[in-house]
Amino acid sequence: MTRPWLACWMGGAVALLLAVGHVNAIAPQRPSAAARSASSERALLDQYCVSCHNARTKAGGIALDTLDLAAVGDNSDNREVWERSVRRLRARAMPPAGAPRPDQRGYEQLVSYLETALDRLAANNPDPGRTDTFRRLTRTEYQNAVRDLLGLEIDVTELLPKDDASYGFDNVSAVGLSPMLAERYLSAAQKITRLAIGSPLPAPGSRVVVLPADLTQEEHVDGLPLGTRGGTALPHTFPRDGVYEIEVRLVRNRNENVEGLTEPHEIEITLDDERLQLFTVAPNRNRMGDYYADESVDKHLHFRTRVAAGPHVVGATFLRKDGALIETERQPYVAHFNMNRHPRLQPAVHSVAITGPLDASAVGDTPSRHRIFVCRPAAGAEEAACARTIVSSFARRAFRRPVTDRDIAVPLELYRTASADGGFEAGIDMALRALLTSPEFLFRIEQDPEAVAAGVPYRISDLELASRLSFFLWSSLPDEALLQAAERKQLHTPAVLDAQVRRMLADRRSEALTTNFAGQWLYLRNLAAVVPNTRIYPDFDDNLRQAFRRETELFFQSIVQEDRSVLNLLDADYTFLNQRLATHYGIPNVYGDRFRRVPLAAQSERRGLLGQGSMLTVTSHATRTSPVRRGKWILENILGMPPPAPPANVPPLVENGSGSQAQTMRERMARHRSNAACAACHRNIDPLGLALEHFDAVGRWRSLGEGGTSIDASGSLPGGETFDSVAGLRQALLAKPDVFVGTLTEKLLTYALGRGADYRDAPAVRQIRREAARDNYRFSSLVVAIARSTPFQMRRSQEASQP
Repeated sequence: MTRPWLACWMGGAVALLLAVGHVNAIAPQRPSAAARSASSERALLDQYCVSCHNARTKAGGIALDTLDLAAVGDNSDNREVWERSVRRLRARAMPPAGAPRPDQRGYEQLVSYLETALDRLAANNPDPGRTDTFRRLTRTEYQNAVRDLLGLEIDVTELLPKDDASYGFDNVSAVGLSPMLAERYLSAAQKITRLAIGSPLPAPGSRVVVLPADLTQEEHVDGLPLGTRGGTALPHTFPRDGVYEIEVRLVRNRNENVEGLTEPHEIEITLDDERLQLFTVAPNRNRMGDYYADESVDKHLHFRTRVAAGPHVVGATFLRKDGALIETERQPYVAHFNMNRHPRLQPAVHSVAITGPLDASAVGDTPSRHRIFVCRPAAGAEEAACARTIVSSFARRAFRRPVTDRDIAVPLELYRTASADGGFEAGIDMALRALLTSPEFLFRIEQDPEAVAAGVPYRISDLELASRLSFFLWSSLPDEALLQAAERKQLHTPAVLDAQVRRMLADRRSEALTTNFAGQWLYLRNLAAVVPNTRIYPDFDDNLRQAFRRETELFFQSIVQEDRSVLNLLDADYTFLNQRLATHYGIPNVYGDRFRRVPLAAQSERRGLLGQGSMLTVTSHATRTSPVRRGKWILENILGMPPPAPPANVPPLVENGSGSQAQTMRERMARHRSNAACAACHRNIDPLGLALEHFDAVGRWRSLGEGGTSIDASGSLPGGETFDSVAGLRQALLAKPDVFVGTLTEKLLTYALGRGADYRDAPAVRQIRREAARDNYRFSSLVVAIARSTPFQMRRSQEASQP
């Protein structure tokens, strides 16, 4: 049967040939294959797309009737329009649901024609984009750089303000340095160098760590000795050998009395799992014989002890009592308290404070001092030469390049000034402080070579490539192996580059891809601010919040470390659980606080990211689910088609009633879409989010919705393909692997470059996706292809300034 659009094309082609006089009975000339293809694809566009996307209606800001389809590969003026069209055609999101649509072959041929033409255009006119010349290290990058430079773990949130995010990542907008931020960097550098060197402090330092208010402390805490419950394990770097004071405070209720204290309890304080002190806390009795615990009950929970300089772990926890319970006291797990309803059954740790050193202490021997003091002057005459060696070695690593005398002139001058008064180590302290506040350390700098003309693509240097690679995979500085390869100008060669990428992925520092990239892509960072209503969800606590995050982190990390196909992110047959999370999910036979890999059945609703509590909770409201947030999350992070920002004054969703007045979520969303201002976007958002309605606002599976209403979890993809519930959604997404892999590639490329990806990067994204497809979309194949890509290895020079 002849397709209507093919018949239309045949008639139009004959008429065109007759009109220009190219048809005769003796020797007709056939059009080229490219011309025939362009003509046939034009017929398809005219039949299915132009009725909406024309110069008059211009739906979505696109007019296809005036564009020359035959010139796609030769004219860059309309490249953005064609790339936007390809994205929606590949996802089968255009034409919209209910409108006539091409068959599968028609889609494939049109997409293939457009992508081939656009890729040819990109190859003939490469545009790698332009990263900022100066891009400041983010808080995470700064923290990791200090760790790798000095062997020093610091909590950067106490030193620097939060970075703004753009395009989903905080390394995109980190470009400026305000006076206030410069002062914070100066203060941070002073604290860091003093701690790393062990410089004498003007006064004893103090650190207080407060535990989350909704942390349940009834069970064992990972990192603390077995046989204990509750409390915290606090990593802390002690600057010098000396005496320190450790103080513990217990949680109070609203009457300022200690919570849950109806019998004596023992609190153990440990250092690196070795007991330092054991305290007993006991309640008081009033005249009626009732127990109570006033604010004086924990006044004695402090002591002083000598600690060697360097990193240690301080623990504060309760000894677990006999776990035997009489039968009537056994009950299913609940979060034994919450702030609104249930008091704590047992006392809990509120805070741990560490103060010191309190005496004239020695410097001590620490990993940081080993990193810094690469030489030791035996006499005063050797100090200047040793200082130069230390400063130049540190500067090379901090600046990510070989250094010159000019680079270290100011730090050495500061060394000479400070050492004259305070000695050799005081001088080194001041010199390192200068290096840590230098723009060469705080900023990643990519400058155009003088010989490159304005607006011209060029290959970045091997040293710049090394920094791009290390901040992409490690969120930190290049190590010695990477730096040496760059200095030898070998890093850009394919064999060396591929080997370095695979080496770096195998390194433990690649966990930054989980904590930094996935933490932002999957909204894991937002979990800390999620506080579900504890009257509606009384079992929710910080233990569950942290378990959600840990499950997704371990899951993503397994894809990276085991080099699995990234499609496993959607449908893996395993996840990672501890007892708390398994109980929440209703998965049996998982005991203890340790996370372990747990197999999932083929029919399990927990397979892949869509069944994990982290995503389901962070995309909900405090009192109910949000199909809008969940649908938007899928559009942005899985399908790569973020909806536009909502218009002003959008009416809120009508909240549910009770009894006969209760409406299903689907009914309320349909009512919301009756507003014309909302309908255009919500017709794509809502069906995706509604498919997840069997998960409540904290990720539990349910058979009934709010108010006991039935749940209809059917949904559809943009374009109209229907499915039922999360299993159907998962299969619909897996049926279009190129869409998800393309979205993930674009996210990784944005994160790797520190700039927003746009239509000019689309050919590179397609090439990366094709290369990865040859290796079953393994994670390493995506990363290697990104490292080889034009946007990653090249940069466009600054355009000429306008007169």
